[in-house]
Amino acid sequence: MKLEIGEAGVAVFRLQGGKANAIDQAFIDRLGGLLDELQQTDARALVITGYDRYFSAGLALPALVGLDRRAMHRFITAFDDVMLRLFQCPLPTLAAINGHAIAGGCVLALQADYRMMADGPAQIGLSEAQLGIALPPIVIETLRSQMPPASLIPVAYEGRLLGPSVAVLLGLVHEVVPAAELGARAVERVARLAGAKGQAFAAIKHELRQPAVAAIRQNSEGVERWLDCWFSDEGQAAIEQVVRKISKR
Repeated sequence: MKLEIGEAGVAVFRLQGGKANAIDQAFIDRLGGLLDELQQTDARALVITGYDRYFSAGLALPALVGLDRRAMHRFITAFDDVMLRLFQCPLPTLAAINGHAIAGGCVLALQADYRMMADGPAQIGLSEAQLGIALPPIVIETLRSQMPPASLIPVAYEGRLLGPSVAVLLGLVHEVVPAAELGARAVERVARLAGAKGQAFAAIKHELRQPAVAAIRQNSEGVERWLDCWFSDEGQAAIEQVVRKISKR
């Protein structure tokens, strides 16, 4: 992973944290480090993108399946913390979804102000419900603040994986563009969003997102309910099945 500062003062996080950008502790630590680096720059806006066919395939289940409840609590707390930092980033933030954004990868995209997806075969969605796993507070509250209520049924309750055209209709992404144009269009769009009034943007964003931030911080019980689902017989059986499929690839 690396931070680049390009034209118009737009910073770019290029995520490359192992196979499919699966999210493990090292991925979280590095993403937090990029946010620290970003604070030391004069960037006016931020683009987050992945590599190859992946934005992020979600949590690195093979690395997590053996963790006990205490260790998993530490991991999901670290995940929530870095996602919340992105959600609160005062800069205009755009997720340039170059490939699959599944489960935790979709959560990562949801922290951005604007989501632009490459046209093509990639899918995006929160597949947790299909595995019998709940959504932690960071996901619930960002969904509430980012999506039309009617779209919560297919996205949250049913956990559908969606192609770009359906994702834009449901409001999960804002715009679909040709894959070859994604990088340039993302920089152009987020620079326009930044405009010349960065302080005003940051103040407006803070006020719009503060109710969700407060709800996330107050909902410690939601994390425990998520852990209950993760460690349920149904949840563990589904996770182990996915891990077996991954090991055969």
